[in-house]
Amino acid sequence: MTRRLLCALVFSCALSACTGGPGGEPTSSSGAPASLLPRTASELPDSDPERFDQLLAELRGTPVLLNFWGSWCPPCHDEMPRLVEAHEEFGDRVQFVGIDVVDSRPDARAFIAQYDMAFPSVFDPPDAIKDALGLFGQPVTVFYRANGERFASYTGPIPEHLLHRNLRAIAG
Repeated sequence: MTRRLLCALVFSCALSACTGGPGGEPTSSSGAPASLLPRTASELPDSDPERFDQLLAELRGTPVLLNFWGSWCPPCHDEMPRLVEAHEEFGDRVQFVGIDVVDSRPDARAFIAQYDMAFPSVFDPPDAIKDALGLFGQPVTVFYRANGERFASYTGPIPEHLLHRNLRAIAG
């Protein structure tokens, strides 16, 4: 089995997302706080494919939207206002997770502040997570159903109608 296929299988099996606990704190399926999920949007903990798989293993019970972004990426600037707005509408039913790639923390934190991002992101300067998932381009948005099944992905700044259509489909 190739490494990418194995990573995709592990990712698909591990992913089921998280439910919101009291006060909106991310929780695992056991109800305990999801320890690997950043508590704030600007925390930006280091991540790699292995740690990201661990995070996804903790996130069970809710659909997930993954978004790979970078502060240096003009299409990411175009898309982020739509994601922030969608998070306001769907964030109680879908766990949004950003993956900041090929970036510096100061630039990434400025980007988070500029768009008032409230959903958590992890920091992946070598872009290893996206590579392990077999994804290409920037930005990339990936939708997963609560059962971990990859529902859809979109490369480039996702249009509002596709973003909302896919979120409605996975949110149930």
